[in-house]
Amino acid sequence: MTTIKASCPTCGDVELTADDVELRVCNHQPLSSYRFDCPKCNEVVVKTADEQVIALLMSGGVKAIMWELPAEALEPKAGPPLTYDDLLDFVMELGVDDLLAARAALTAPH
Repeated sequence: MTTIKASCPTCGDVELTADDVELRVCNHQPLSSYRFDCPKCNEVVVKTADEQVIALLMSGGVKAIMWELPAEALEPKAGPPLTYDDLLDFVMELGVDDLLAARAALTAPH
């Protein structure tokens, strides 16, 4: 069985097997990562995985979990970031007036 060497920020270098590593490959490459539970301190370690790391892990027998970043996540956002107060105001408005339900009732076939 192939031994995979990785490093834990607390313990330093550790040895793992392919079954010890979870590789998540994203269609937006900067978000690809791998994770493992450190065999010395049991902490979860997550690191980014560039193309070279992905190739090395897969050659060592690690199975890749493929996932896709929704296109909306990469769209440019205008305006200030949403705050907790904005979210609370939105939730409070949902309880005051349900315009969507009212409009749906007006246009629904009878």
